[in-house]
Amino acid sequence: MSQISSITRVGTSEPFELQVTRGQVAWHYPLNKFGYNPAITDTEETIWSEGGIYSYITLPTTLYVSSSSAADAGAGTGARTLEVQGLDADYNLKTEVVTLNGQTQVALSGTWMRVFRAFVTLAGSGGTAAGTIYVGDSGATVGVPDNNVYANLNSGNQTQLALWTVPAGHTFYLDRVSFTAALSSANTYMTTKFNIRIFETNVFRTILIDTLQSAELRFDLSYPIAIPEKTDIECRAVSSSAAATAAVSASFEGVYLWNGNN
Repeated sequence: MSQISSITRVGTSEPFELQVTRGQVAWHYPLNKFGYNPAITDTEETIWSEGGIYSYITLPTTLYVSSSSAADAGAGTGARTLEVQGLDADYNLKTEVVTLNGQTQVALSGTWMRVFRAFVTLAGSGGTAAGTIYVGDSGATVGVPDNNVYANLNSGNQTQLALWTVPAGHTFYLDRVSFTAALSSANTYMTTKFNIRIFETNVFRTILIDTLQSAELRFDLSYPIAIPEKTDIECRAVSSSAAATAAVSASFEGVYLWNGNN
């Protein structure tokens, strides 16, 4: 358990983590991020369901939401509304709920610098998204963005993005990272990496790395790692063999604090 767990508010013996989740500790916000990649090969990829290395927004931009299915629409049988979470042009937290329009793109309001989570908030009679829902740049063919995809939902009505960016004016304290893999081939393994990119350095640095096969790899940090504002955080993996393709999942958690409270 993290050392930070020993801190308690005056007048309560509840665990610190529960106090934070309940909003009882001012300027402290919990984070649990997770992601899944169904097919990691011997080419390094980000842990996200779209596959490949994630492409970040480089300039504030208008984003669009669409689906590969016409049934994901305001009056459809599939997903009807979607909540998108990320950061605005100034790296402040930004959230919007949008009504889907099937394969036709719907613009989100304002401009965005990051998208790190989206999930279905209302569905029709089908009870789930009928197709793959995308958040991407302008321009799409049958609902699939023609250019960059910044988030997608193709399983569980929720994005599977094992990445996050620390909001402006905050510091993130990382206290747990985990990876799981499903390799069955003998003498093969996954190399897993926890990467960070400090704002404006343009360099991803691996701060945790290890290998695993068919198991869970977990880092519990007694002394949390402090990660500054606007830093991009991303989990990646690569297989030791082209013949050993496997699914990999990753998650990380901690608490982020407003710097004005430090």
